[in-house]
Amino acid sequence: MPLLPMTKLELGHRGEAWEPGCLRAVAGELLFTFLFVFIGVASTITAGKAVGGAGEAAAVTAAAMAQALVVAVLATAGFHVSGGHLNPAVTLSLAVGGHITLFRSALYVAAQLAGSSLACLLLRCLTGGAATPVHALADGVGPVQGVAAEAVFTFTLLLVICATILDPRRAAPPGTGPLLTGLLVGANTVAGGALTGASMNPARSFGPALATGEWAHHWVYWVGPLAGGPLAVVAYELLFMDVEDAGGAHQPLPQE
Repeated sequence: MPLLPMTKLELGHRGEAWEPGCLRAVAGELLFTFLFVFIGVASTITAGKAVGGAGEAAAVTAAAMAQALVVAVLATAGFHVSGGHLNPAVTLSLAVGGHITLFRSALYVAAQLAGSSLACLLLRCLTGGAATPVHALADGVGPVQGVAAEAVFTFTLLLVICATILDPRRAAPPGTGPLLTGLLVGANTVAGGALTGASMNPARSFGPALATGEWAHHWVYWVGPLAGGPLAVVAYELLFMDVEDAGGAHQPLPQE
């Protein structure tokens, strides 16, 4: 019987910060998150201008396609470097599952926030101070509803990561997990774009908020993902991994 996910938390140590592998991984998270946010925000700006009178639905769909592609490509590109997290919710959820130490996860999150901030500040310079899209709640959507929506979207994201990347019994061919994750991000963006923006990623929301100074309901984009993501990891292990069959195929998620 596998241990409960919360019993596998590993603190790590300060010496990790100077290990070559950790340094490369943190640098990778900074770079790939920078590229992810830069392309993601730029595509949202472009989508809003390009659709013109076609309406919000067309803009959301165009932005969702871009988000799906950039997540799939950059998560794949960064997978062998750092795991290609690009997202504090992913990092902290995997820490809950014991796949990364808490110390290294803190370094990852700092790098992700720095990458997102740099991307949005650079984008404002390149666009001459053009308005940077900020995740916001739609009319009629309250903070509690926003938290619930972000939690559900992030829950599905981490559930797919567990099923297609972390589970040793995964049916997905090796290397396709990040691609499938990107497709889910695109689908969630279409589903929730008109509600909360379907961030699923505190770093994706942090950079634009910092660049514009618009912090209204920003906490929603932390609380929701950081509730839904870890819950998915715990649920996956308890519901789908705590099973023993005759062939012994079921086993706990692998550790780093």
